[in-house]
Amino acid sequence: MKNLFKTLCIVSAINFVGCNDDTSTSTPINTTVNFQYATTINVGGESAAEISTYDTKTQKLFVVNSEAKEIAVYNLKNVSAPEKLNSIPIMTGAPNSISSYNGKVAIALEDNIKQNNGKITVYNTENNNLLNSYTVGSLPDMVTFTKDGNYILCANEGEPNSLYTNDPEGSVSIIDLQNNQVTTLGFTSFNNQETSLENNGFRVFGPNASLAQDVEPEYIAVSDDSKTAWVSLQENNGIAKVNIATKTIEAIYPLGFKDYSIAGNEIDPSNKDDKKELRSVPVYGIYQPDAITYVNINGTGYIISANEGDAREYIDDKGTDDENDDEDIFVNEKRIKKIDLDPIAFPNAAELQEDENLGRLKIALDLGDIDNDGDYDKLYAYGGRSFSIWSENGALIYDSGNSISAKTLELSQATFNDDDGRSDDKGAEPEAVEVLNMNNERYILFVGLERTDQVMVYDITNPSAPMFLTILSHDGDEAPEGLLVIPAADSPNGKDLLLVSNEDSGTVSIYQNIK
Repeated sequence: MKNLFKTLCIVSAINFVGCNDDTSTSTPINTTVNFQYATTINVGGESAAEISTYDTKTQKLFVVNSEAKEIAVYNLKNVSAPEKLNSIPIMTGAPNSISSYNGKVAIALEDNIKQNNGKITVYNTENNNLLNSYTVGSLPDMVTFTKDGNYILCANEGEPNSLYTNDPEGSVSIIDLQNNQVTTLGFTSFNNQETSLENNGFRVFGPNASLAQDVEPEYIAVSDDSKTAWVSLQENNGIAKVNIATKTIEAIYPLGFKDYSIAGNEIDPSNKDDKKELRSVPVYGIYQPDAITYVNINGTGYIISANEGDAREYIDDKGTDDENDDEDIFVNEKRIKKIDLDPIAFPNAAELQEDENLGRLKIALDLGDIDNDGDYDKLYAYGGRSFSIWSENGALIYDSGNSISAKTLELSQATFNDDDGRSDDKGAEPEAVEVLNMNNERYILFVGLERTDQVMVYDITNPSAPMFLTILSHDGDEAPEGLLVIPAADSPNGKDLLLVSNEDSGTVSIYQNIK
């Protein structure tokens, strides 16, 4: 009853104030949620600010600047006026991700040839001196320290080359910092489970690829006790569970599909209907999470996913992306108006395939031809256009349905699906998720929307019934790529901070919680 009371105690439409149970004898805890824009760091041009990390020991901010092939370093002690101190140059390869822990910063570097093994380099945050370098799997795309700082984990995406003739295996590397040993885990042990996994919504669809080759690990979330990690397999529509202590991949959880014909799941499927409205359609969404994060609420662990979606596309050397081009290497999406629909499953096929209906919507070509007769009996679109909360074993606890679309539409016609321009292609594209734990009393979820340049804010203290709070936005054309939460206890100014790394604008936006 006490926890329910805390969840329901939210006041005002703009400033959200947490409450405390009057029957409690403990000191009241201020759980006000009122994030206000503070300032913007201009890192560089497009792709100059993809991801950031904050070192609590030095109060420095480290930002991946892919454009300049460096890690930009800022003094964050004055939140209103961050000062660039210096940078860590990247001498070879390209930086994809960064993470810090108590005076160390780890950088994920892909090789100049992406299919080769990559590296994780670790630097001292005091002086930028290189401490160590570790060889990991192909295309390390995300790196993170465990909560206790004893391990570094990285998701090695293992993308194929442009001709799809070299498709390395996706993998997860565990760097044991206590003995400087690297263990890289592959997925070959799951090859014989491919059929059963696919029957439950997992996807293996690359040309001539085994499951181990086809999986492309994207993002990692770590449990509070640093014993377990979860890895999003975005293109494959699954999440893998990793036992850090035994250095094994214990399971793959297929995520299944989302029914857009059900009330509460409505989407806008067309950018050519001269309308911005949500409607039920006979289409399924493939969750395909990008970023994931872990949170423990009242002793129960949850995985939260940003269901962005991602199509796999390798076009011909002419550099064209033509749906009618038979010379493309591998393209796994097509608009519904360009495919054959089963006349029994879709007796109104001609009407559905009009641009103002479903004709413009892009669907996955590897799913939906149930009887293998060349036409489609079901339709599967990329992404869930939502965030989801899963159990530690991959069971769906909550999905936000059409909340993202409905709330952005309510706020502004112009921002909805990037002024309707992305309605046919994954919508707002939820890209990033982060949780602020407010003294174990209240849990605030931030969801970054890449296409609408916004961050949505929810109270998830009751994980099965999150409550929408507000939307944060500053300038247009930002494209949030990464979110970073700095709780008040670690913050340089004693306030909860939200830092948004914006890929298109090459900036980092800073919001602070004004209580």
